Amino acid sequence: MATSVFIVDDHYMVIEGIRSLLQHEKNIEWAGHAMNAASCLAFLKMQQPDVILMDISLPDKSGIDLCKEIKEKYPAVFIIGLSTFNQQSFIVKMMDNGASGYVLKNATQEELTDAIGTVVKGKTYLSEEASHTLRKEDAAAVVLTRREKEVLALIAEGMTNNEIAKNLFISVTTVETHRKNLLAKLEAKNTASLIRMATQMQLI
Repeated sequence: MATSVFIVDDHYMVIEGIRSLLQHEKNIEWAGHAMNAASCLAFLKMQQPDVILMDISLPDKSGIDLCKEIKEKYPAVFIIGLSTFNQQSFIVKMMDNGASGYVLKNATQEELTDAIGTVVKGKTYLSEEASHTLRKEDAAAVVLTRREKEVLALIAEGMTNNEIAKNLFISVTTVETHRKNLLAKLEAKNTASLIRMATQMQLI
């Protein structure tokens, strides 16, 4: 089964460039394009592609906000952020709003097909440059205590607060405090986001 791909970008050259990169791929089917958020939402009412390549700066709405809106209405659609901005804040916001990947507009054909193939399997894809930006900036920004690292590792294993408390011989209240501190330090909204951020930062 071919993966249907839709692109949202306000630059026709970008749309055509990506379309020409993907048009000969056997496993990818071109679903079309939209040049703003409104026409993207109108298209989605009629049909949903497997993957949307989404520009972050659109004329009528931020791609970051649009990403959140689409994921709430159509959770089965995978979104890959597409941008010229290789900045940590854009990457993190996009991923927090439900994107499964982030690639830069200078991506090669191989990177694009890799990204599409990875996200449809339910995994996260960050282009090499985006991944490097997160690692470089986050390594300096986030410092965890030894105990926080232990708690984080056990959270990643799927343990509950009670199980972590027993494992580390500490109280449940202490575990809850460590968990709150971890969410704050990694700027994560919930446990799933915490694990994803920690993985991207290579903390686990």
